[in-house]
Amino acid sequence: MHPLRDAQLGAFTFFASALPHDVCGSNGLPLTPNSIKILGRFQILKTITHPRLCQYVDISRGKHERLVVVAEHYESSLKDFQKEGNPISLEKVLQIAYEALEGLEFMNKHGMVHRTLAPHNILMDCEGKVKLSKFGLYHMTDHGADVDFPIGYPSYLAPEVIAQGSFHRSDPSHREAPLPSGPKTDVWSLGLLLLELCVGRCLLQSINISERLKFILNLGCMDDIITVLAEEHGCLERVKELPENILALLRKCLTFNPCKRPTPAELLRDPVLEGVSCLYTPFLKPVGLFSSSLRCAQLELPDDISELCKSPPTAYRNTADGEDYLAERSIDEVYYLWCLAGGDLEKELTNKGIIQSKPPVCTLPNFLLEDGESFGQGRDRSFLLDDTTVTLSLCQLKNRLKDVAGEVYYPLLEDEQSSLPHSNSSNELSATVTLPLIIRERDTEYQLLRIVLFDRLLQAYPFKKNQVWREARVDIPPLLRGLAWAALLGVEGDIQAKYEGIDKDTPIPTDRQIEVDIPRCHQYDELLSSPQGHVKFRRVLKAWVVSHPDLVYWQGLDSLCAPFLYLNFNNEALAYACMSAFIPKYLYNFFLKDNSHVIQEYLTVFSQMIAFHDPELSNHLNEIGFIPDLYAIPWFLTMFTHVFPLHKIFHLWDTLLLGNSSFPFCIGVAILQQLRDRLLANGFNECILLFSDLPEIDIERCVRESINLFCWTPKSATYRQHAQPPKPPADNNGFSKASSYFSSDYQDLPKTDLSREPLRLSDLKAEVSPRISAEDLIDLCELSGPGHFKTPTKRTKSSKPKILALDIRSSEDFNRGHISGSVNIPYSTAFSPDGELVQCAATSTLQSFRGRVIVVISHAMKSAAMFTAHLVKVNYPRVCILDGGINKMKPTGLLTVPSPQI
Repeated sequence: MHPLRDAQLGAFTFFASALPHDVCGSNGLPLTPNSIKILGRFQILKTITHPRLCQYVDISRGKHERLVVVAEHYESSLKDFQKEGNPISLEKVLQIAYEALEGLEFMNKHGMVHRTLAPHNILMDCEGKVKLSKFGLYHMTDHGADVDFPIGYPSYLAPEVIAQGSFHRSDPSHREAPLPSGPKTDVWSLGLLLLELCVGRCLLQSINISERLKFILNLGCMDDIITVLAEEHGCLERVKELPENILALLRKCLTFNPCKRPTPAELLRDPVLEGVSCLYTPFLKPVGLFSSSLRCAQLELPDDISELCKSPPTAYRNTADGEDYLAERSIDEVYYLWCLAGGDLEKELTNKGIIQSKPPVCTLPNFLLEDGESFGQGRDRSFLLDDTTVTLSLCQLKNRLKDVAGEVYYPLLEDEQSSLPHSNSSNELSATVTLPLIIRERDTEYQLLRIVLFDRLLQAYPFKKNQVWREARVDIPPLLRGLAWAALLGVEGDIQAKYEGIDKDTPIPTDRQIEVDIPRCHQYDELLSSPQGHVKFRRVLKAWVVSHPDLVYWQGLDSLCAPFLYLNFNNEALAYACMSAFIPKYLYNFFLKDNSHVIQEYLTVFSQMIAFHDPELSNHLNEIGFIPDLYAIPWFLTMFTHVFPLHKIFHLWDTLLLGNSSFPFCIGVAILQQLRDRLLANGFNECILLFSDLPEIDIERCVRESINLFCWTPKSATYRQHAQPPKPPADNNGFSKASSYFSSDYQDLPKTDLSREPLRLSDLKAEVSPRISAEDLIDLCELSGPGHFKTPTKRTKSSKPKILALDIRSSEDFNRGHISGSVNIPYSTAFSPDGELVQCAATSTLQSFRGRVIVVISHAMKSAAMFTAHLVKVNYPRVCILDGGINKMKPTGLLTVPSPQI
């Protein structure tokens, strides 16, 4: 979007037509309200940016089908010229004609027609350039079918539009809708507007509407429409004084027969406007973030670069100098901050008298008696279109941001040494960073700072990918969440060309299931429940199915798609690209036709994670038979999108996308721990009921505890055979070593003799506690040093959990060689026949390490598994097994032998 600059934010409101409450669609579901249909169609208007069009910003849905539209606005319009009462210069007429046609042509390329051209809808910016307003009303209302008022002004409607008459779908006298208007209807409207400018007065306004319509239709019998119009309104002399090129332009615009009337594109290239067209350069749409084209291809620098350094940039002047930094931000950013600063659309419209409340008794419908007598209210005029645009005041926002330094709007990005998780953008607002996320997201100053920083980082993507990752660890501004997620997922290249190359139209067997699932997926959300949302859902899901022939559509894929589609509603290609990058990382092979082995391994590792972090809860759930197969499959198959609303998923995935494929295990454990007391107090049936309607989960607490669980989990403890294969060694996704540990998977690390070995599913299920690799043990025990084995996954000391290496071999074997610092508790002496831990000097040491990571080491894996099962049974947390036992450690040279006592 372009900067706000001298523009203003304007809002206007109208009502969608109401639907009957007792009627259902062909699928048996209630009909979609017309206001939601309009809201869905509106979204594409936000992407249509052109210097001759007023940028659409937002649409808000209120009570009783009320809609409020926010768009770029200017106070000056062609209506101001009409008030002056004098004809304007002919050069100005040609300029307005050319600029208006430019805007109309751009609309036509996007399949849209204005249909509401009128003097007050052709605005003028501070430079006197044309800005077409309300150009999307005809499109968003489905050519007027979803509202109770006609689209357009009778004085300026083309004859063919008037001949069609009014139409509404609820009217039984109309069996089928007329064809929608084409681009040529706007040419007629523009011709009338230009003629009014030339003669200096309004035409077709002084007679009543029925006579006006008759007059327009009768013009078809006239040879020279312009002369007839001039004679009718007493301005023939002024018309005769017009130059031939102006008259030629007007005659072409006011051609009665639409077949002979030119389109805006044809008129732009007509010799009549040849002298004007040479003054304008063609509009080039800015290159998007994900494209094969160069984003800086049009960048121009002065010949002498040193000229830029002679004086301080105006960007860093003090705000007292009158610099309006906010005007340089995009219009959607300004509106977003306006809302955060307390902006209320309905309040603004109410203050200007546009919205007027009535007592309920005054809004009773009318009714008819048998004799035809009518009682009650007539048609409420407030439900017709009042196209008054109210300017939204930015004073409150500017007052809120008056103390924000100018440097905040132009952050430096070259400081690569900022520590984690502290952000180099939060120096002035460091106190805000410590507040809960929901408060930070509503803080105007803080969001301005974060939006500006992320905007600059994303513009430098993928060069600044590492800094995007670092800043995302602090938080992600909601306004830029879609692009930030794409950057975190490593989306690059010409995604639009790839998406367009996928066949999304040919019927496939999955179509039926997709059609059934979409109307049930996050339909509480107005955007996703709109018909446009369903169409986009269908296209993105089908594109994924078609482009992954080795995988199949499983129920839940629609829920997985929902967050990406919501954030990238106007960019299906980016939603598809994000989804295609997300699934291999977190759900590799989950969508195989036979995914039972993948799911079973995943659930088994999850069971081990529950036992690792909360053995008491694990013991209780196993005793009552409430296994993860009964509740966790929808969690992981949809990455929690099936069980949480979108606003919670956004906060959850902000952190999930920073982690590796094992992070969902930690989220699952954190959810169970929030429900811990209720789970421990209930049996199987009660737990089933509890999870059939999941209680409210504190997502911020869940995220915080998930990170803590992740930091306590050895990386190899969540190893899965069916995880994504390792990436090429050269591909580090652009991340630094600091970020690589958190975001990379254990499978991505180079394999050595100390790496964890794969297990059969049956053997994995037989073990209560997870295994860890010898690499992890060496790292956790800080055994790396000069001359010793060094692991590439070494953590920093600040994040290193304390550990107990517990050797359960016999004393004789222990004395022949053991890990330095390990404790020896022979298996045969540790537990009584009934499974209770025997109290002795060694077990008191074990008790002192309760809560730390306990790595059980043996020469036989079966005895190690039994020992850990006993520890879990007596509620020892964070218990794991050294994969391969002591034999894995022997080649490292890190085993020590006690010195003989003298």
